Amino acid sequence: MKFIELQDKNKVDLEELLKNKKLELFELRVKLKTMQLSNPNEIRRVRKDIARISTALSTLKAGHGN
Repeated sequence: MKFIELQDKNKVDLEELLKNKKLELFELRVKLKTMQLSNPNEIRRVRKDIARISTALSTLKAGHGN
């Protein structure tokens, strides 16, 4: 997921996406602890997605977004 893709979304969509990514991160961490996760790099990808979404939300709140 690219930051440019997130800039086109509104606040409600970003908050929903953030909620889904946090849930996905939780599920990946559970799978990691139970040795069911085949690719541990997925955790890193999801964490970076969460950071991108949070940044997009903060720019909207600051009034710099659409």
